[in-house]
Amino acid sequence: MSAVALQARDAAAKSPIALSTRMLSKSFGSLPVSRDVTLDLPVGARYALIGPNGAGKTTLINLVTGMLKPDAGQIFLGADEVTALEPQARVKRGLARTFQINTLFAGLNPLEAVTLVVAERDGLSRNFWRPLATNGAAIDEAYEILRKLKLADTCYQVTRALPYGRQRLVEIARALATRPKVLLLDEPAAGVPQEESGDIFEVVAGLSDDLTLLFIEHDMHVVFRFATHIIVLVGGAVFTQGTPKEIAADPGVREVYLGTRKHG
Repeated sequence: MSAVALQARDAAAKSPIALSTRMLSKSFGSLPVSRDVTLDLPVGARYALIGPNGAGKTTLINLVTGMLKPDAGQIFLGADEVTALEPQARVKRGLARTFQINTLFAGLNPLEAVTLVVAERDGLSRNFWRPLATNGAAIDEAYEILRKLKLADTCYQVTRALPYGRQRLVEIARALATRPKVLLLDEPAAGVPQEESGDIFEVVAGLSDDLTLLFIEHDMHVVFRFATHIIVLVGGAVFTQGTPKEIAADPGVREVYLGTRKHG
């Protein structure tokens, strides 16, 4: 096992592990896009995944969530291996994600959009003939999620009419409605004006301490402000990882971002 992987395991040994990968690899033809990635995310962690364009960040998220099948390696949620499970089965085990591009029902209001996820999770959506408004418990849970994300005041507005930053929060609310143990955020502030991106992370930072977060973000000011641990991915492999202070002081990371080091 590499020194980086050993470092990750040692750091995580003090806390229960929510999500882990072991020697996770994937290639598209002759192009390796994920190379022997071994990670441990403790319960309640706030981890950022960073790296140059093409480093394999979204590919890693797709592997973890089951959108892509690895060529080698293993994925665990807690102590349970989920490598062979389909994406929906992983959701039921407590893994949720958002995407770079909104996947919302833009014609619904936020309360309807989140209530649908709650109803689907609880098997209520099978009763398609039953009006959504009669699912009182699902509506109450959806409203509480929106309230925690500071969306209660806009929960009856059509989603497409909301500012884009709030649309991104609605997508996070839908992910939270699955009751995840681990939430993966793929550039949650993508397309959002810079002055609003911090607002999204302020809300996300206030989520339950039991929820494990891994987020991809290109704005380093946001990363250093909200992450407790940073993983640097280069050429599909873990280049280094550590606290924001350690990453900021690492000359190798600066070389990667300045382009003076070959990415492989």
